[in-house]
Amino acid sequence: MGFDLLPILLSTLIAGTPLVYAGLGELITERAGVLNMGVEGTMVTGAVVAFAVALTTGNLWLGVLAAMAAGALLSLLFAVLAISFRANQLAVGLAMTIFGTGLGSYLGKPYVGMALVQDATQAGGGLAQLPVVGPLFSAIHPLIWLSWDYCSAAVWYFLARSRAGLALRAVGEAPTSAHAIGYPVVRIRYWATLFGGAMSGIAGAYMSTVYASLWTEGLIAGRGWIAVALVVFATWRPERCIAGAYLFGGATMAQLFAQSAGIGLPSELMSALPYLATIVVLVLISRDSSLMRLSVPASLGKPFNPQG
Repeated sequence: MGFDLLPILLSTLIAGTPLVYAGLGELITERAGVLNMGVEGTMVTGAVVAFAVALTTGNLWLGVLAAMAAGALLSLLFAVLAISFRANQLAVGLAMTIFGTGLGSYLGKPYVGMALVQDATQAGGGLAQLPVVGPLFSAIHPLIWLSWDYCSAAVWYFLARSRAGLALRAVGEAPTSAHAIGYPVVRIRYWATLFGGAMSGIAGAYMSTVYASLWTEGLIAGRGWIAVALVVFATWRPERCIAGAYLFGGATMAQLFAQSAGIGLPSELMSALPYLATIVVLVLISRDSSLMRLSVPASLGKPFNPQG
């Protein structure tokens, strides 16, 4: 019994892409010292908004932009409560998940059972017409390309090479010191939180308009929580976050291929394996206290008062 590697590889890319977007967005937020646990709710809202706009206008990219705006708006609400009013970030994030999930379910009721018709020429562009490799490029959606070329590379460069990234990391490590040397700590945290929300909105848009091409309750299926866990798994490094996203995507698709191959395990257990694998990895990483202590932003989850 064997598997064709190419379909598994493509399926891994497809399944891991929303986690790349959401995970990198949350990573930037947390590197600024803000812990936003509302990724799940933001993804749900982004998914239904993107689907509704894309279905109404017939334009996928308008749907993605609308999802980014919706995600940023939810994150703005979170930022006002958690950064400006210095409420408990964990509690506010959980409340935003409940609110976003409920809002998405309410807004999505008219669209349950509807489906988007995908344009087969939108993936791969002109490369889809090439012989032999054309089908490979045609299977890779532009949002997947964007997650590599722009988001992943840009986030790495921003954190590792840019002065703005240095300022963000300084705010996440020592906001009082950063404020003392002139960095606008509150403004930086706001922008980092809005970026994380917009990225979660894109992740939700991908799920409803590309991955499933429909809207239904439960579509996100805990991927927002997995994205938050991936940041810890990655020890707050973007390259590890991307690897973790595709690891989870591969586990998700592997269990589907295993079920189709007739492996004699209950389908419920097979479906739970990716989540169990994530829990195991996080437990193993958390056992290395020195690694966690060196990697976690020192001010993560801690409110900052610019007035002292």
